[in-house]
Amino acid sequence: MTPQRFSRTKLALLISLAFASVSSHAATDDKPADEAAPVATVVVSAKSGDYLGNHTASAVAPTQASLSATEPQSIITRDFIELSVTPTTEYSRIVNVAPSVSGDSANGPGLSETKTTLRGFSDDQYNITFDGIPWGDTNNPAHHSTSFFPGSTIGGAIVERGPGNADNLGYATFGGSINLFSKKPLKDEKFSVFGSAGTWRTALAGASYESGRLAGFGNGTVQLNYQHLKSDGYLTLNAIKSDNYLMKVRRPVGDATVLTLFMSANRIKYVQPDNNKGPTLAQVALYGRNYSLNNDPTSFNYAGYNHTAKDTDFSYLRAETNWGTGWTTDNQLYTYAYDNETISSTDPTGATAPGTKIGPAGNKDIPGIDKRNKYRVYGDIFRLNKRLDAGTFRTGLWYEYSDTDRHQYDLDLTLGGIRDPRETKPAPVQNPSVLFDQQSNIRNVQPFAQFEWSVTPDLTVTPGLKLVRIRRSVDADVNQTTRLPQHSSVDYRSTLPFLTANQQLSSTMAVYAQYAKGFQIPDLKSFYIADPSKNSSAPQKSVNYQLGVVGQSEAVTWDVDVYKIDFTNKYVSNGLGGTDAAYINVGGATYKGIEAQATWMVGHGFALYANGSKNKATTNDTGKTISGSPNMTAAIGLLYNDGPWSGSLIGKRTGEVRQADFDASKPAAYDTYKTAAYTNTDLSFAYRFTKPGMGISLLKLQLNVFNLFNHQDVTSISPAKNAAFDQYTFQAPRSFQVSVKADF
Repeated sequence: MTPQRFSRTKLALLISLAFASVSSHAATDDKPADEAAPVATVVVSAKSGDYLGNHTASAVAPTQASLSATEPQSIITRDFIELSVTPTTEYSRIVNVAPSVSGDSANGPGLSETKTTLRGFSDDQYNITFDGIPWGDTNNPAHHSTSFFPGSTIGGAIVERGPGNADNLGYATFGGSINLFSKKPLKDEKFSVFGSAGTWRTALAGASYESGRLAGFGNGTVQLNYQHLKSDGYLTLNAIKSDNYLMKVRRPVGDATVLTLFMSANRIKYVQPDNNKGPTLAQVALYGRNYSLNNDPTSFNYAGYNHTAKDTDFSYLRAETNWGTGWTTDNQLYTYAYDNETISSTDPTGATAPGTKIGPAGNKDIPGIDKRNKYRVYGDIFRLNKRLDAGTFRTGLWYEYSDTDRHQYDLDLTLGGIRDPRETKPAPVQNPSVLFDQQSNIRNVQPFAQFEWSVTPDLTVTPGLKLVRIRRSVDADVNQTTRLPQHSSVDYRSTLPFLTANQQLSSTMAVYAQYAKGFQIPDLKSFYIADPSKNSSAPQKSVNYQLGVVGQSEAVTWDVDVYKIDFTNKYVSNGLGGTDAAYINVGGATYKGIEAQATWMVGHGFALYANGSKNKATTNDTGKTISGSPNMTAAIGLLYNDGPWSGSLIGKRTGEVRQADFDASKPAAYDTYKTAAYTNTDLSFAYRFTKPGMGISLLKLQLNVFNLFNHQDVTSISPAKNAAFDQYTFQAPRSFQVSVKADF
């Protein structure tokens, strides 16, 4: 057993034993696990949706905002996920329906990692949380959409377009947050099996178990879920296979505490190049839009040279306690890990000729890399709340520590992956095949506090403050880029105030306003220089100004908001070399726009849905559009639910995108790297059989068709030094999945 696997197993065992030890002293009573300790949290949830009988706009809305919202948000329920989103999905496909969100998978729905944008902010500029715990990479706070939580494990999502309150946590409150939630336990026992089959030999199978409230377990609940997915994918030879295991146990302890233990593990294997940015136009002309890999061992694109295995796990132990007289606490002790082991050729575009130094003179061997990105994160989030006559005071502390091991070695793939001792940088190193071998860590402490002041029964004003204290350290014998030893650390400090207000105009309408500061931790690449102590220690910051109105009735849910975000302290290289190289803060950008979403219950089971956003993100120095920032998004849909039938038809349009930040002296290049707006339209039908026999209580058959109108427009361009080797990604063509789910 490897040390990494031993540590994971040991940690899981210790958490389980701790949970069992506390539970063994619990007083068994008749309070259910979800009611025993009514701890006030800052999570906004939608009204419980129910496609089986609740014919209200709030129940069927794909996205909506709460009347108590203090910033723009889109709440997405489990009901919508099960009906309208592919069973092979992960979170990016779920949240893509929301206004100002965009992103697409080139390999097919849920079959490759997708980097979403939020109001034009890139994936590393906003947070993603799971049950309130922020997670992401440790070199920069980016995310891997297929690596942790498949769609079958997600109970709902809330897209918060803004820094949020003081206890909205993460390393990039800069652009907002995508908050994912596990499934809520059911009151009654249920066992389910589910499966899907579809285009590109895609197959999914799984099973889940809900214990319901267990009288012999203090009315606690147990949830189990397993899912297996495999597919050849749309891109040539880009196969994927994954397995996910999940357990969630929730139990009252005594009269005032509820403990929750959550554990999940995911194993995924890809066949794909490390540079997975799509084919060149020349490759498209020869092989088609889906060209990626082939079966030729003399090619950089040989499938046998390009593969990745990722192991992840995510666990937490949560204790929610009601101490009486208005005092409550909520503590989450957590850990998660990510291990990416990749073997890949170095250039799938054809720009580089074959040849390695390890082979004989004049050889045409294929050069490659052995890449690792492996980290373990430990953390604790403590929240203390006090309910007063004037409102609710909330305070707490987020602590987190991470250890990261990253390396990249040169290989001769033709010779079976033998180390290739070539010198790619002038600096002398002991082993010239080592591009970098780096260890790093982050130590983070963030105290926060806020007061939800009930000025009147209808007006709530909430001021708050969060202090950011982060130390990032690197301990590398061979550092990335410089290939020199690096043993240093940098401290980052920031103070983030916010002020929000929510005014209830009536039982069906409310308005809100927000002023809030956000930040983003500097990327690890700021250490890829000779002397990181010369870097600026100020993180990138944002100041958000937002105003919105929300309306809800049985027939209609709707909301509209406007926003302006000033982005300052843009972190860039000073362009110098040697010991003078440094990362400094310059200029910034302005993001502004308007967003709206609405659902209308027409009647007879039909509902209409629409959302839209007009977004503008420009640099302050040149006025050019920020790279990768769509200028608009829009969605329109028809929903149906009546008796055993349900269905949805939803089209999502992503606006024009500039693909690079070019200055005013290069107008031609600026116009060249532009992708036009594109649309995906998804169709779903489902039919439910009640008690069809064989012990089945409910049987659901479902058909999903993705990209119904078979568009294959360009979604992204990655510029190269030579335009002939620019890489293009396209929409995956029309695909379908047939699914069945049986509840026992």
